[in-house]
Amino acid sequence: ELILKTEDADESIAIQQLNVTLRDLLLFWFSVGFLHLERITWQTSCDVLQKISDYEAIHPIKNWLDLKQRVGPYRRCYIFTHPSMPREPLVVLHSALCDAIPDSVRGIEDAKVRILGSPKTEITFLEEDKCKIKTAVFYSISSTQKGLQGIELGNYLIKEVAKKVISEFPMINELSTLSPIPNFKTWFLEKTKQDIRNVFTDEERESARKILNEKDIALSLKRILNDSLWTRDVAICEVLKKPLLRACAWYLYKEKRRNYALNNVANFHLRNGAVMWRINWLADPSPRGVGNSCGIMVNYRYYLDECEKHSQNYIENYFVNASENVIDLATSIEKL
Repeated sequence: ELILKTEDADESIAIQQLNVTLRDLLLFWFSVGFLHLERITWQTSCDVLQKISDYEAIHPIKNWLDLKQRVGPYRRCYIFTHPSMPREPLVVLHSALCDAIPDSVRGIEDAKVRILGSPKTEITFLEEDKCKIKTAVFYSISSTQKGLQGIELGNYLIKEVAKKVISEFPMINELSTLSPIPNFKTWFLEKTKQDIRNVFTDEERESARKILNEKDIALSLKRILNDSLWTRDVAICEVLKKPLLRACAWYLYKEKRRNYALNNVANFHLRNGAVMWRINWLADPSPRGVGNSCGIMVNYRYYLDECEKHSQNYIENYFVNASENVIDLATSIEKL
């Protein structure tokens, strides 16, 4: 902010140098060797639990019961702290222990029900069935300190938690995220406004006009996608599913900023060495999820023995590692 406000050239240079120096110091002070990995449970002190709730950026915590479930059995919540900032989470990672990679937020709870055999069974951590836990799903990661932006604490936390859960549950053979796609809806509406043929085939445009009962599809989409009510209309969902999934795949896989993924969440996981694995329709039908990405979410797979190679290939060669399904879906838009 000081750099932007400063008009004097010499003063601006001095502030820029100060900014670089402070950044270098923060990178050193908050390097992994100085951080403490801590697990959060319902027995954690109330002030820390309150911060975990307040800092949640992806799926807002509704109440204390919701928070209790997120730090309870078949869930794992870990934080990084620093000795100079005790009891202050720097980055928070919520994980779910499942029997398969979920394709929706609801799928996380469904996995727990399948493992338990009942939606109401109350158990302790000691009663978790280790034989049925095959997958660790990282479904929310939140950095809490604006001053530490650009310091890759989230990457290190994911890798450390992955090692922890694999050590605790040896049957785990899949590590995945269930990630949001912020700003996709805005991008999609802009593309349809420019030219509806960027997204819809001739047949899909005709079907959309009939279902939406309007000639101007782009204008109609702007109105309909303004809230989450459309997700309850089977006909509208049917006509929008293919175009939205196709456009979302293109947005994640093809749209770039300075040769890297335009979407900041995609860029984060790809830099970590993850694989863009699966795009999920109406995975988060909440108002927030629909507002960000029309309810679509994406799984990024972490193959720990290949992460370093994938990360290097992305950073140095701008190569996006994705599954065949994602690539096929993205490139299909070129055939419209």
